[in-house]
Amino acid sequence: MTQTVNPAARLTSQLVNQVLAIQPLFNLAKQQARRMMQKQAAAIGVDWMQSVAGLRSRGGSQEFAPQWTEELAAIQNPQLQYPEYYLRPFHAYEQGNLSWDAAMEVEVAAQAVHARLWQDAPEQGSRRLRDNYLQVLKSHLSSDPQAIADLGCSVGMTTFALQACYPNAQITGVDLSPYFLAIARYRTQQCQAQINWIHAAAESTGLPSAAYDLVSVFLMFHELPQAAAIAVLQEARRLLRPGGYVAITDVNPCSPVYAKMPPYILTLLKSTEPYIDEYFCLNLEQAIVEAGFTPPSVIEISPQHRSAIAQLPFVVAE
Repeated sequence: MTQTVNPAARLTSQLVNQVLAIQPLFNLAKQQARRMMQKQAAAIGVDWMQSVAGLRSRGGSQEFAPQWTEELAAIQNPQLQYPEYYLRPFHAYEQGNLSWDAAMEVEVAAQAVHARLWQDAPEQGSRRLRDNYLQVLKSHLSSDPQAIADLGCSVGMTTFALQACYPNAQITGVDLSPYFLAIARYRTQQCQAQINWIHAAAESTGLPSAAYDLVSVFLMFHELPQAAAIAVLQEARRLLRPGGYVAITDVNPCSPVYAKMPPYILTLLKSTEPYIDEYFCLNLEQAIVEAGFTPPSVIEISPQHRSAIAQLPFVVAE
């Protein structure tokens, strides 16, 4: 279930892996990747430190608002056993997504990372990427979904966008990080939204079978080893009603941006994305079909991203 990779790109990737296998160089690369994101945020007028400080204090006088501890306790599933792949460092955070720093910086980080997607409006990159995804949904779904599961929902950026797009739908956001979900719950209170947040793995949600019209997965597959990605597709099949849709948006391994990426930038990328090699070698279209879906429609939604949308047949083969 692999796809062809340019030999030169593969050699560069292998050399980068050798560099990152040296722990001091790995740590240096992570730190530099973080600095680069902060610079990109500043370049589009986003004050990284001020934004995070405001969220940590919830607009109050204390550096860390005590309500966050309450939010965490309210959403966290103490019985959940984290899969081993999730316990590795992610995105320059030693504790990966299981930390307040990761949760409180993810929104500004998304703005920074997506600022280079379109030169005409860099400050709108993150929103434009989601808007393009929603346009793809609108054009490919046969009817508006009434029940949506957003897997790997993070702090709910795409979940809230889905709610705005489909205001009559019942929406459930699922994520492995209770810290991310605590932020999502807080955002829900701010905008008085009606979203159900679940602390669970995307490949084992515990949600009812055949209960959803759309399973959405936005920018999560590149953070998964292949075995977990395939398990997520199988879970999506279980969750969907016959005729329902799975929609996956992620970075596009076939984009020329990655083929031409300078080794230095590739090193920074791979220092924060431990499973990017596995994702780039995954034949996503084939994996979707093998999970029981129709052949997907694949649409480029940015110079670096694609959406794949497939339907569960009305008669599901066992």
